[in-house]
Amino acid sequence: MRLLALTLLAAGPLAAAPVTPSVDPETGLATWQTESAGAQIRLTQIGPDQARAFYQARGFAAAAAERYAAECVFMTVVRNVGDTPIRHRLADWRYVTADQAPRTIRSKAEWERLWRRLEVPEAARIAFNWAQFPATQTFAPGDWNQGMTTYSVPRGGEFDLRVTWRAGGATHSTTLEKVRCANDAS
Repeated sequence: MRLLALTLLAAGPLAAAPVTPSVDPETGLATWQTESAGAQIRLTQIGPDQARAFYQARGFAAAAAERYAAECVFMTVVRNVGDTPIRHRLADWRYVTADQAPRTIRSKAEWERLWRRLEVPEAARIAFNWAQFPATQTFAPGDWNQGMTTYSVPRGGEFDLRVTWRAGGATHSTTLEKVRCANDAS
């Protein structure tokens, strides 16, 4: 079975796939989307108030929900638009700000350790895990999934999200450039 594994490679050029930004006229929230070599990746801003409300409604104390809302939060969608199964590993994604080296996305395991330290109830932690983008998944052609991802970038700050993957024995790369975190007014 051929797999498309989203992995960051230290060497090799990134493909210049077009990134399509858009803004929802009702919410003012922005979306960035790109499609390359059978993979479509889309990030949509989640505002701090949305993040707070979502987790407080699932049993998080205000302080714990605020800890999550302080991050740069996105609804992340990956779709297999090709004809080869794809497999992603979120641990291989990297984001880069203008003044920092590439960083990994905080894993569910890292969040779990924090939630336990903050004594977030188990039912709330389970809801949290289900709402996050899967750490790894195989997508058949036409399959897709969504979930939240977070980036340690200030509200209103920008970053580039770099992903690479393998499909049909070849390695492909793309970058969502100048992705902007929601600000307090979003």
